[in-house]
Amino acid sequence: MPYKERDINKMYYTMGEITEMFHVNASQIRFYEKEFDILQPKKNKKGNRLFTPEDVENLKIIFNLVNDKGYTLKGAKDFLKNNKGDAKENQKIIDSLENLKGFLVNLAEEL
Repeated sequence: MPYKERDINKMYYTMGEITEMFHVNASQIRFYEKEFDILQPKKNKKGNRLFTPEDVENLKIIFNLVNDKGYTLKGAKDFLKNNKGDAKENQKIIDSLENLKGFLVNLAEEL
């Protein structure tokens, strides 16, 4: 039986990993943390922020609403307050479509 590699899911992401993931400054992430109640990163003894995978998903939703859909911060807050479940479902669909797009681009390059 061949060895099957497992995906390693991290329990916590550092601020540096988050800023690299979203291509933004740490100050923007800290600002969003203050503005949106759904972002609650843990802090270690040194005060460094540690983001859970749920925080990363919430950040994806926030960036999608603000950057892609053009919501204001107040509009994004109101949308998340009233439609949090719908926003999470929409983000799952967006993630799966982006994965499919990446696969198709790689397939086209190999042809």
